[in-house]
Amino acid sequence: MKYIGRLVLYLLIFFTVASVGCVVVFRFIPPVVTPYKAVQSWQQGRYFAGPRAKWRGLDKIAVYLPRTVIATEDNNFMTHHGFDFEAIRQAMDERRESGRVRGASTISQQTAKNVFCTPAGSWFRKGVESYFTVLIETLWNKRRIMEVYLNVIETGPGVYGAQATARWYFGKDASELSQADASLIATVLPNPLRMNLADPSSYMRRRASQVSSLMNKVPAPEF
Repeated sequence: MKYIGRLVLYLLIFFTVASVGCVVVFRFIPPVVTPYKAVQSWQQGRYFAGPRAKWRGLDKIAVYLPRTVIATEDNNFMTHHGFDFEAIRQAMDERRESGRVRGASTISQQTAKNVFCTPAGSWFRKGVESYFTVLIETLWNKRRIMEVYLNVIETGPGVYGAQATARWYFGKDASELSQADASLIATVLPNPLRMNLADPSSYMRRRASQVSSLMNKVPAPEF
């Protein structure tokens, strides 16, 4: 038992050092290949169907995109420390009263999931996601979290990141995305494998119009 306990301790130390090291490295270096992308590619039987994702700094992505994702995914992104406990409470109340399941993950949590975790929906994965959420909120700033998020988001089968999305679906650079483009992109983020940016449904267009209105109510983030 003593040796097992020592082994567990060593493994915990190794995991802590390795995970902190990865987060520090990705503070400066783009995380191009991630466990999430690898598993998704294997499950879908393809390897990046869209154009290879080219990293774009936040200053080279249209300002509409960060504003739309904040408006739709995480209103309190600039002020929370990784977890929006009020949104979590509201989601739990809604589930208890109506049975409707609504996500309450912040942009920070989604970034942690997309960069450091797999798509698996287990409680263990949620625990790892929470751990990395704390790390990136501690070791990165909000600008870096948003920059990484916009470069790893999945918008369709094999299509990841703002630049690949802009090229594949709109035939333009990420810096040229319009407010309407950004609003459409935001509509697919909750379910990018079922919604098709190449052929938006009537629901997607209605939702994009709502997103555009929501965006105008959200102040421009000061990164």
